[in-house]
Parts: sequence; structure tokens; C-alpha cells
Amino acid sequence: MSMNGANWNGRETEFRVWAPKAERMTLRVVGKGDREMQRESDGVFTLASAETQPGDRYFCLVDDDPLQLPDPVSRLLPEGVHGPTEIVDASAFRWSDSEWQGVEYRDYILYELHVGTFTSEGTFDGVIGKLDYLKQLGITAIELLPLAAFPGKRNWGYDGVSMYAVQESYGGPEGLKRLVDAAHAKGIAVVIDVVYNHLGAEGNYLSKFGPYFTSKHHTPWGDAINYDDSGSEHVRNYVIENALYWIREYHADGLRLDAVHTIKDDSKIHILAELRDRVQEFATQAGRRVALMAESDENSPKYVKPRNEGGFGLDAAWSDDFHHAVHTHFTGESEGYYQDFGALDHLIRAIQEGFVFQGQEFKFWGKPRGESTDGMRPEAHIICIQNHDQVGNRATGDRLTSLVPNGVRKLMAALLLLAPETPLLWMGQESDEPNPFQFFTDYGDPQMKKAVTEGRRKEFEGFSSFAGEVPDPQDPSTFERSKLNWSFTAEREEMLEWYRQLISLRKALYESGERSCRVTKNGEKALVMRVPAEDPVMELRADWSGEGNGTKNQSWREMLSVNDESCRLSIRLSPELEEEAKRPCA
Repeated sequence: MSMNGANWNGRETEFRVWAPKAERMTLRVVGKGDREMQRESDGVFTLASAETQPGDRYFCLVDDDPLQLPDPVSRLLPEGVHGPTEIVDASAFRWSDSEWQGVEYRDYILYELHVGTFTSEGTFDGVIGKLDYLKQLGITAIELLPLAAFPGKRNWGYDGVSMYAVQESYGGPEGLKRLVDAAHAKGIAVVIDVVYNHLGAEGNYLSKFGPYFTSKHHTPWGDAINYDDSGSEHVRNYVIENALYWIREYHADGLRLDAVHTIKDDSKIHILAELRDRVQEFATQAGRRVALMAESDENSPKYVKPRNEGGFGLDAAWSDDFHHAVHTHFTGESEGYYQDFGALDHLIRAIQEGFVFQGQEFKFWGKPRGESTDGMRPEAHIICIQNHDQVGNRATGDRLTSLVPNGVRKLMAALLLLAPETPLLWMGQESDEPNPFQFFTDYGDPQMKKAVTEGRRKEFEGFSSFAGEVPDPQDPSTFERSKLNWSFTAEREEMLEWYRQLISLRKALYESGERSCRVTKNGEKALVMRVPAEDPVMELRADWSGEGNGTKNQSWREMLSVNDESCRLSIRLSPELEEEAKRPCA
């Protein structure tokens, strides 16, 4: 059976729309008139038409409502989220990755990027032009911020309203396929950020068709997506099929599941567990490696615990504690969710155990946070020193480049890339990107325009650490300021080379064998990190107190070092690792 939406089979277009609230459904094909659809017993309306073909555009009309609606399963909305759905030939693209099976998750070095600001073009094709750069850096997987259609042409993507439609301004379905195909040719996996906890406000027409939302649960965005109320079996299928759609139709290698702690589901089998089972069933049949990663602030191992042990069986979960521990210790910021961090012990625990808070009282929440990490593999924790949230949700979107000295930035990068957890880089951090990444939107609705402009400013009242004149998200210049600057100075090239060497060393370090480390401190401004914990082959010594690094162990070879006013850092290798670390990134 074809998936819902419009499916071209080479002879005719088969339309399927789930709308249990409707008695009648009319298909209005632009320039070709109206056609009545047939209602099936399960509330699905169907129509087969040889007169419609790829490139045609259409609306759905429900009962006597004159409002023209895009299809809930649109592959492309070329005129925006309020416009018609365009029929797309899903089989037209000629893939060249038939031998591609994916990257082992344990080898992931993630590079998070926003398509609209990563290059001056702001398109999938623009990203293709930088794949060689990412390959030379040593990146093994790129993570694309959400691609589902959102209002206007400028948005982070988390206000998407059409889960299946690839954002037109990025290059639409064909552009995304070109990018994935090109990335695979370079040996780079592609992860897509998906949002299954809410939909945006402007252009969200799903409630016109069926019970996609329920008042049974409340979320920060209002009524929850209906995963456990009347009609939820169809909504669950809508979301699970969306996950499979990105993997099957666009050959995605993984999904980053946004803010899963805000997904509300009291079903016997949680939506995330069912989604994981269906995705892995497909991956097994297709002979591909597919990774599923959950963003959560709960510090809970349930997301990665195996299904037969009562968990959801995902590959990894976010560990914000590493970011917060590093950031607060080296910047001194202590407001908001940073108030619970700052001690060097927090940083050590984040490196060695993944989560800092494992049931202790969390002042920012006013209650305990987290659970023990026993049983969690180090690579099941995804860590970072910057990401789109931690940079973009600052008032002015300022990066570490403007917050801490050069030597400290190099130390932070070393801790990130040499720790046993899975590292994530935020676009530009590897080259000390000078431009900010700010919060931007492109709403057309006057009320939404006013709300986002005023709300953004109000959000930062009383927070000095995040202070600054808050840019207007609706101003196009806010978006333009957020684009990467690809003109590198000598200083930026030096940082880029530092990252390349660290990534090369990481690959040599973790190519095989146990993942563990031991971190010890000397006072509050010096630490030693050895990998692995037993019989180490690498030693990192850092001192940001100006007291030096102590006596060097002559059995180690110093490979990378930093010596400036802000930090003294040396990374030493055992002889057996030295040759491995010299190999170029593959």
C-alpha cells in the first residue's frame, strides 16, 4: 500500500488523505479543477487520477469549509506552508550509493549544521560544496537541523508544520537527495533532526483533518501530539512513517529526536520504543546502519537501555551536563541552568560518567535530576562544547570565540574530542567562527511577528550572563549576521589545524578496544586525563593557573601542546599509538 499523500506510479497519481473528521474531501488541482475523493471505512479518502502528474499542485477541501489546505503528507510546498502541495516523483532521482551501508555509530564524529546559514547560498547544494572541507576535518556524520517546511524562508526549523515536506528554500526533495548522495560518496553519514514533540503555530492545519493533538497532556507548546488518546493509532503511524520516510526515501543514516522529554505518551509501548523497533526492522532488511539519538535533559538511561530490559533501545542520548560543566568552569557564568555547575569535579564526572547529576538535587529545577549511568556505554552519551541551542539561545548568539581565551578554547576542544563519549561540533567552532548564531524567524502572521519579537526580548530580562541587545528575530539582518564567514585568517587556520589533529588522534585512540578514561585534578585549575583508564596510551595534562605542567614522563612523546597566557596543555602518546596518530583522517 502506498503511503499517504500523493504517490506517482508512472501512470497515475494515487492520493490518500486520513481525515476521520470529514464526511467529504475534495481535491482541488490548480488549473485542472476539483475532484471528489472516496471515503474508506477507516477515515482515509482515496483517489487515483491519470490526469495529474509530478509538478501539478493541489489543495484539500474538507466538507463545506472554503479554506484550501495543503495535504498533511506533502513532499513539497513550493509556495510556502499556506500554499498548495506539489506532486513529486519520488523515484525520479538516480542514486549512486547502492553500496553504501552507513557508518558504525561508535565511529560517529558529529557536525551539527544549519543549512540556511552554513554557506552563503543557504542551500543543500551549498553544503555539498563544503563536503571536502568536512572530510578533511575528519567528520564522519553531519547532523542537519530540521528540514520540514516552516513559515517563510528563515527559521531554525523547530517551528516546522509539515513533517514530510522538505523546505523549499533549501532546495526541496531533489536538493536533499543530491546532498545525501554526495555525502555518502565521501564516506560521510547524514543525520536529520526531527521534531516529534510539537508542531509550529503558523501553517499547522493538521487539526482540520483529524485528532492529531490531545488536551489529555500539556506541553510548552499547548496540546500534545496525540500518541495515546482516541485515534492515536493513526497519529502514531503518521510519525513513525515519517521517521521511515527520511531513512527510506532520502537514505538518511540517522535521526536526532528533538526534546523527547516533552513527548507525552502513556501507552503500553511508548512511541519512541515503537519507532525504534520499526526503524531497526527496516534497517536490518535493507542491510544498512541507522542510528537514533534522543535529545533529553532528563539524564535518564531509559532511552538507550535495551528493549528487553524495559528501555527504548536508542543508540544515544544527549548529555548536556558536559557542556554546562565545561562552560561554567571556564566562563564563570552561573545564572539559569548554569547555577548548578562550575566546580572542576563536575567536569571530571561528566567526562568519566557522562552525566553529572544522577539523582542529586538540581537547584534550577527544585528537585532531584537524573539516574545512574551504570550500564551506559560511553559512546551512548553525545557531548559538545557548543551547539545551536547553547549558542543561539544566548541573547546575542555569541560564541566561545568571544567568551574565553584561545588556549582555553583549545583545551575545551581537546576534552571534547579525546573523551570517550560521542563528540558533536557546532558549525564553525573548529575555525573560531567570528559571526554569531542568532535566533531568527520569518513569520507572515502579524500576531506571530509581534509575539516572537516581544517574547524574545522579555525572555532575557534579569539575566546578566545572557545579556546584550536582543536582535529582532523577524529582521532579515539577524539571519544574515548568523551566516558563517568562510574567509579564514592565520589564527583561524591554526585552530582548524588543531581540530584536525585532535580528530585524527581520536580516531587512532578509539579505533578499537575499550572506551574509558581516568581524570584527576591538582587544585582547582589543573587536571590530568589518561585514556584508557587502565594501561593508558594517551595522557593529557592541562594547567590554566600559570603554574606549568609538571615533570614530563620520558616514556611518552609530546604530540600536541599549547603554551600561552591562558592555558598550558600537552598531549602525550605512548610509542605504540604514535604511528597510528600520524595517519591521515579517513
